[in-house]
Amino acid sequence: MSGQRTHATEVLVVGGGLVGLTSALVLRHHGVAVTVVEKRTTTSPQPKARRFHMRSMEVFRELGLAELVHRAARDLAGHHLMAAGRTLAEAELLPPWRPSGAGGADVDVSPEEPCLIAQDALEPVLRDAAVAAGATVRFGTELVAFAQDEAEAEDEAVVAELLDHGSGERSRLRARYVVAADGARSPVREALGIGRSGHGPIGEPNVNVYFHADLGAVVEGREFNLCQIEHPDAPGALASVDGRRRWVFMGPGDATDRDWPAVLRTALGVAAPDLDVRSVLPWRAEMLVADRYSRGRVHLAGDSAHVMPPFAASGANTGIADAHNLGWKLAAVLRGRAAPALLDSYDAERRPAGWFAADQSSRRTQGLRALAAGPDPSLAHPFVLAAGGFQYTEGALVHGPEGRDDPEPLTAFEPVGRVGTRIPHRWLDRARTLSTIDLAGPGWALLTGTPVAESGPSGLAVHRHDVDFLPAGELLLIRPDHVVAWRGTDAAAATAAFGALLHPRHAAPEPTGA
Repeated sequence: MSGQRTHATEVLVVGGGLVGLTSALVLRHHGVAVTVVEKRTTTSPQPKARRFHMRSMEVFRELGLAELVHRAARDLAGHHLMAAGRTLAEAELLPPWRPSGAGGADVDVSPEEPCLIAQDALEPVLRDAAVAAGATVRFGTELVAFAQDEAEAEDEAVVAELLDHGSGERSRLRARYVVAADGARSPVREALGIGRSGHGPIGEPNVNVYFHADLGAVVEGREFNLCQIEHPDAPGALASVDGRRRWVFMGPGDATDRDWPAVLRTALGVAAPDLDVRSVLPWRAEMLVADRYSRGRVHLAGDSAHVMPPFAASGANTGIADAHNLGWKLAAVLRGRAAPALLDSYDAERRPAGWFAADQSSRRTQGLRALAAGPDPSLAHPFVLAAGGFQYTEGALVHGPEGRDDPEPLTAFEPVGRVGTRIPHRWLDRARTLSTIDLAGPGWALLTGTPVAESGPSGLAVHRHDVDFLPAGELLLIRPDHVVAWRGTDAAAATAAFGALLHPRHAAPEPTGA
């Protein structure tokens, strides 16, 4: 790398997809200088991910982007139902599943609604927002090599060699940390020698056929998210990308050379004279999770850390949660507010969460009729996945005397503010504009229902609200990623917990597996 110009940034993000761009936005939200490099010249040309859970929308809410994302998703507004039939023309809408009991239809789960928006429509929104926030975003630029100093010292860094595909120019970039959001085949993960474990391939091979056809009149009054096609000669599922012209047909098999216009017209049950096949992509569901999420100053996020079947729509959402978790920790360390050992909690928290999401995804089905009948009671409650109900048991947490004897349930959605969980959502004003989710991020918060000292420790905002999940006299310490880090009854203990979390005494032990 000698003889090349060397630039500097605080964090280098490798990969300009959903997770990479979200990482950049979270880091800029915390005031961190960030550079994104992406070897492609454009954002994704494929629809790919389309459903973004409430939890992801809460992250975008914190970043000030939720309304912008919902506006960009207006083509699919109201298209949340499922359908099924022999062909599209014959399909009928399936009754929506409605939760009951705790966390059911009578309780607000989140301040944000889930959002249907195709990845190729969302990525440009995030890219523009990242640039507007001050991130340096370089598409057409590839990371070709890197070397890192693993010691934690003020002047240690990762030195990356970059290739600009447009000019052919090579340059060096010195970064304190690297976020590798470079996809399932992650060259960064491979260069680090990090293996993956999991169930491997799931089910049989599939083919995604992305096509254009004006089917607005065909589906009018029956708008849907997914439609199960049951024709024996063209079985599969039809995904709505914009509700009118853009569609993805997902069928069994691995043949890409079929007469796809004929197959599609059979599945549609209409002539569709303007049908135009744009791409045919073979794929097979996999469940694989990286054996560790961090090595030295490099951290994996998104598909580089975990791949999973699409049946729970959790892949991109899990990656967005990775970015939200890692961003505040990197910022705290870079600003000297936390010891570098805090970063050990990223693997301790997000690797089990990634395994959980991937495993749950691999155990679900593509059958829409079964989904409409209600979720499998042996699996995690849908809101546990969609509203961030997974509980961290290790990491940047301080457990009380009860320790881990009060675990968050998985098959029911019953959030009460347990340590290691996302704070339950409750509206705090009559106008329903301020949520408990809004109390923390980008800073920390202390939630109490009783009077405490007017000012907490530096960097910790105190909020007094009466909420049903917080008994009189208790306090909750909430991290910038909306996770309850400590629960107790003494403000001095909250201050001590706050300090202990930012300055852990020892680094985490070496990971031993999934």
